[in-house]
Parts: sequence; C-alpha cells; structure tokens
Amino acid sequence: MTHPFLDLAPLTAAHFAAVERRVAGLLATRADVVIMQGEALLPLEGCIRGGARPGSTALNIVTGPYGQTFGNWLRDCGAEVVDLAVPFHTAVTADQVAAALTSHPEIDFVSLVHAEAATGNTNPVAAIGEVVRAHGALFMLDAVASVGAEPLLPDEWGVDLCVIGAQKAMGGPAGVSAVSVSERAWERIAANPQAPRRSYLSLLDWKERWIDGGRSTLLHAPAQLEMLALEACVERIESEGLDAVTARHASAAAATRAGALALGGGLEPYVEDARDAAPVATTLRTPAGVDAASLVARARAADPSLPLVAGGGALSKEMIRVNHYGVDATRGVVLSSLAALGSALADQGRQVDVEAARKAVSETWPNE
Repeated sequence: MTHPFLDLAPLTAAHFAAVERRVAGLLATRADVVIMQGEALLPLEGCIRGGARPGSTALNIVTGPYGQTFGNWLRDCGAEVVDLAVPFHTAVTADQVAAALTSHPEIDFVSLVHAEAATGNTNPVAAIGEVVRAHGALFMLDAVASVGAEPLLPDEWGVDLCVIGAQKAMGGPAGVSAVSVSERAWERIAANPQAPRRSYLSLLDWKERWIDGGRSTLLHAPAQLEMLALEACVERIESEGLDAVTARHASAAAATRAGALALGGGLEPYVEDARDAAPVATTLRTPAGVDAASLVARARAADPSLPLVAGGGALSKEMIRVNHYGVDATRGVVLSSLAALGSALADQGRQVDVEAARKAVSETWPNE
C-alpha cells in the first residue's frame, strides 16, 4: 500500500543544503544557517547553552513567557543574569536596554524575543540591536513568531543568533527550525568549554561536521517530512512575495484591533499601544466578570477551526488571543473570529455591534 507520507526517496545532503540557502534568503543573511531537526526550543536552548557560561553576564529582556524561560536556561549555565522585565502589555525600548547595559558594563550576552505571540507585543529590534552592537555584547533573538509577519533583518540589525520556527507566520510545520549564526557567535561558542558537543543541542557539531565539511555529509538522517514541508512553505512565501506576506499580517492585525474596538462588549486590546502590537496575533482583554477561556470555548463551539485561544496560565481568565498568522492572516478569518466573539459575548448579556465590527474591518483592510 502506498501513501504520500511514506516510501519517499531519502533527502540528500545537496537537497538539505538547498533548503538552508532558501532559509538564508528569507532572512537576507550572509551568516551560516543551521536547520535544526526539532521545534524552535531546540536551537533556542542550544544558542544559550553555547553562548553562556560561568563568568559571563547576560541581559535577559523579559516581555513575555519565553523571556522567563531564557533566564532559567542562562542561570542553569552558570551565567550571572540581569533581567530587564517590562509589563507584558507593552514593549521594551532601546533606551531601557541602553540603561541596563550602562549599569552593567560586564554584560556580554543579550537575549530578546522579537514578537511574543503569547502576549501579543513586539519589540523594536533594529533600535535595540544598534545599542547592543555599540556595547559589544553577543545578541540572540527569538524570531519564531515574527519571521514572515514583520520585517526581520538579522545582519542589518546586528543579530548574532537569530532563531526562527516555521509554525506561525511561515505557515509550516512545528517540527523543524533554524538559526543564523554570525562569525562572532561561532567564535564565542567555540571558546566555551561548556558549549554542547556531540549532542542534539550542539551547534558546533553542525559547524564542524556539516558546514566546515563542505555540506557533503549530514550528521544524521534528517526529519524528511518536516524538511519537505519547510521547503514548501518557503517556496509559498517566495511565490507570494515576502513583502506581500508581511503586509497581509500587518493588515490582519490592524483590522482585528479596529474590529474588536468597534465590536464593543467590553473587549479591549491587551497591548495598549498599537505600535507595540505584534502582527502575528492580537490579544484582547475580556471585561470584568467574563472568563476568557469560557468565552473562547463558546465562540469556537460552532467553528472549532477559528484561531481563538485563551491566554496561558493566569491570563486564561482575562486574555483572548486571535492568532491571525500563516493561512489565517486573511480578512475572512478576522471577520469570522470577531463575529464568533460577538455572538459569545451577546450570549452572556453583553451589548455588541457585529455590523460595526465588520465595517471597521472593511475600512481598515479594504482590499485583500
């Protein structure tokens, strides 16, 4: 019996390298790109464990839950950690980063999440990168949620380690990820005796056995289906045009925000300033007395495919996330999501105006 997912020809080293080149093109980077055979937490942890060690001092910028995870990894590596935490409904500023670096001149590693899909904010990486570069620290960026949803230029912005995943705006699989690695980062990792070696977390293994070996022999059998899916989603982005893809996500975010405000019912943007709002997802605060998880369940009852999720942890009672990324970054999905939320709010006795929401979306996103 044949099956489209089975009995595929092996993925060759040349094919693997060709996918790497396409990912590098997506990032407009001349740095080495390493495709990791797992979800993006794999290269994120690999970058931290390769770049941090006892005696180093890291500035960990916390604008959401992933920043908190990075801090735990950094401490586990023995690094001194300076946390720069800002409220999750806003973004960090370059001035705040500059002040932290001035107060702690010993900082030699900076970690930042570009867009926090969990909280709906995004950070000004270009300005922050300029500050970090002037200080001389190594700069690691989690761009898993931002790639494909907003501009991402690691070389131009001075990012040394830029981690991406395919599962959000790229519209691809969750089981494969990538990281661009600057020459400075390679030097830092190679000089770290605690950097993972002969490990699935090891970037150095890819450098020494794959890149320096002329990309002729793979370290291990690649995750074939995920690699083919990654290639397909990059091809789809190339076909639509990266600028068009990012514009579509920006339109989805603006339309969702405008539509939610017009809908009423007590919904308010969780990220207060639209300039700080990520194009990958719009987070909304529910009115007092309305449980977010229950509201989402009611809204999705008629259509479980709607990209509506309650916030994680303590935010599950007060936050709704509209995940308008990838194939869901369309006006139709935005309209359906707002209509479902309006219906769920009305069922709880809240006054809503679905027609006003539709009009706001149409005015904000007139042509799709």
